[in-house]
This record gives sequence, C-alpha cells and structure tokens, in this order.
Amino acid sequence: MPRPRTSETADRIRAAAMDLIAEKGVQQASLREIAERVGITKPALYYHFASREELLRGLVQPLVDEMEELLAAEESAHEEDPRRLLADYFDVTYRHRAITSMVMTDPSVLAHLNLAAEVDGWRRRLTRLMYGPTPTIAQQVRATVAIGGLGDCTVLHLDATPAEVRQATLDAAYATLGF
Repeated sequence: MPRPRTSETADRIRAAAMDLIAEKGVQQASLREIAERVGITKPALYYHFASREELLRGLVQPLVDEMEELLAAEESAHEEDPRRLLADYFDVTYRHRAITSMVMTDPSVLAHLNLAAEVDGWRRRLTRLMYGPTPTIAQQVRATVAIGGLGDCTVLHLDATPAEVRQATLDAAYATLGF
C-alpha cells in the first residue's frame, strides 16, 4: 500500500486532534493519543507539527485566515452593508464551528495561542464596519451581544438544519443590532 503524502498525513493528524480534543479537551488530549489514532509514531507526528502549540495553531489557522480575508475585503470595499457582512461572518464561523466548539469547551485555547486579542480585534473591526469609525457605547454593546451570540448559535443548535440556524441567528442578530 502506498504511503500517504505528507499533506494527507498532516490533515489526518489535524482531524484526529479535533476529534480527540472534542472528546477530552485540549489539555487532556495527548500527542501520543493523537499519533495512535492516526496510526503513526509520536516522532512522526513531530515531523509534521513541532509542538502542541503548532498543532493547535494548525487547527485554528483556517478560521483565522478566512476571517482576516473577510474583514480585509470588507474594509477595502466602499459599500457598507451590515446585513451582508453579518451573514458572511456567520457563514465563516459556521464553516469553522468545530473550532468555536473547541474554544467554548476549553477557553484556554485562546490564551494558549494568544488568540484572545485577535478575536477581540475581529469584533472591534466588525463593529466599526457595521456602525462606522466611532460607534457609541450602546452600539458597541449591541455588537458584542450580537456577534458573541452568533458564534454561540453556530454550535449550540444542532437539532435544526443549517439554513434554519442561519436564518434564526441572523434575524436575532439584526434585531439586536437595531437593523
């Protein structure tokens, strides 16, 4: 049987890590267990990811990259459409809901990877995009509630279809934001 390509092995490691972290939490998921699930040795895992932090970063990086891409595109556009922006934000967070779930289960992931400031920065940028460069405190609070609730809804309402969750979440967020 041919050996998997390096990128395929890294993908399998990330998938096993996400599954194990979902089961046990970030701190309890050992690199040895992850390697065993993939069917490789721990040194082979280290070939792909030099440390636990690098593996965790590899898990969250797709969300970080996609969110940065979305916000940069919105900031360079000269048309503000808060409803579309929030819908696009929902779509990104929904695609990466396993990461949101991981962070909700174990918030230390944010601190462990120094992501708390980055996530806070995303919220501030979204708030400015929706309300302008100097949002009032009331607008900032509305945005905090809407954006935080939106993220929660991507992982808490698994009994509904994605389309139902999307519509209900966006309706609630728009109402909270005053749109």
